[in-house]
This record gives sequence, structure tokens and C-alpha cells, in this order.
Amino acid sequence: MLDIVFFQLFPYMAVSVMLVESIRRYRQRRFSYSSLSSQFLEGDRLFLGSVPWHYGILWVLTGHFVAFLFPRKILWFNSVPARLYILESTALIGGLLTLIGLINLIVRRFGNPRIRAVTSPMDVVILLVLLIQVSLGVYIALTLRWGSNWFAIILAPYLQSLFLLKPNINLLVPLPLAVKLHIVGAFVFLAVLPFSRLVHILVVPWQYIWRPPQVVIWNRHPGQD
Repeated sequence: MLDIVFFQLFPYMAVSVMLVESIRRYRQRRFSYSSLSSQFLEGDRLFLGSVPWHYGILWVLTGHFVAFLFPRKILWFNSVPARLYILESTALIGGLLTLIGLINLIVRRFGNPRIRAVTSPMDVVILLVLLIQVSLGVYIALTLRWGSNWFAIILAPYLQSLFLLKPNINLLVPLPLAVKLHIVGAFVFLAVLPFSRLVHILVVPWQYIWRPPQVVIWNRHPGQD
């Protein structure tokens, strides 16, 4: 029964909440699609947290996305042990970078009185969800070997079944509890995303790709160096 709730019904509920609230917020409060940067309050620890966080999470999400799209290619790549070790090691490094960056951001947000004063309850919720999710990912990478293989064999087909509106939850039965919690955590994150400042990741400024370059002219008075 719980498997049906968490892996068959909850994914669609989470995605529905994300889509409906994201569209509503964008239409009614478009300018709230911002990270609301607090860099002007403190920048040193922000750098120490933001850089590893962004590089780490981009690497980890790219790995998940590639494994989802090309599971057979992942299995072929991993058929050579040396390549399997390299892939697993780099994935773990990406997860550790993400965790280190996130912990730095959390310490900064709650350790600095000025930043803590502008921290909303939803900031606390999203940081807690991310901390649990990233910690589970690192735990899985450390304790359950060859995650890229069983992701390609089990999780990719399950996610594809969700997209086809025919969720096959039988695929998840043999998975350890940590992996199941990690899956649920991903959908929890999607559900709370549009209510947080992280919603800005849904708005990619594609127009900057084709926008003509801007010419910047200094407003200098004649005779001044």
C-alpha cells in the first residue's frame, strides 16, 4: 500500500503541484522568480558554499539525466571495470562537493545574524529537504556499490514508466530503504520547489544566447583621466 502511495500516486501529485504553483507564481508574481541574493550581507562564506554547490549539483544532475536517457549506453560504458570505477568515483566526488557546498551555505545562513534575519520558513524547509536528499545520495554512493548500473537497470525504466503514465512500482521492490527514501525525497523537492527562492532555476534566460552584444560607454567628462 505504501509503495502505491509513494511511488505511484505521489510522483504525479508532486509534479502537478510544481507545475500549477510555478505557473501561478510566474503569472501573479513574476519578479519573485529570483534567488534573492544575500551576497551584499556576506560574501566570503557564500563563495565557499556556492561554488562547490553549483559545480557539484550540476555534475550529479547531469549524471542522473544521462543515465535516464541512455541507460544502455551507461551499461555498455560500465562493462569495462576501469571505466566503471572512474564513473563511480567521479559521481561520488560530485556528491561530496555538493554536500560540502550545501553545509557551508547552511552554516552561513544560520550562523550569520544578518542573514538569519532574512531567512524565511520556506528557506529552512528547502535547505532541510536538500540536506537530507544530498546526504542520502552520498550515503548510497558510499555503501551501495555500482549505483550507475542499478540506476540504468531499475530506476531509469521506473522513471520512464512514470512518463508513459504506466508506473511500474514492481521494479522498486528489491531496492534498499535508503534508495526508496532518496526517490521520495526527489519528488518532495519538486513539490516544494515553486514555493521557495530556488524557483529561479526554472527560468533560464535563453534570450541572452541570441541577444546582440551591448555596448557600454563610460560617462566621462572631457579632460578627466
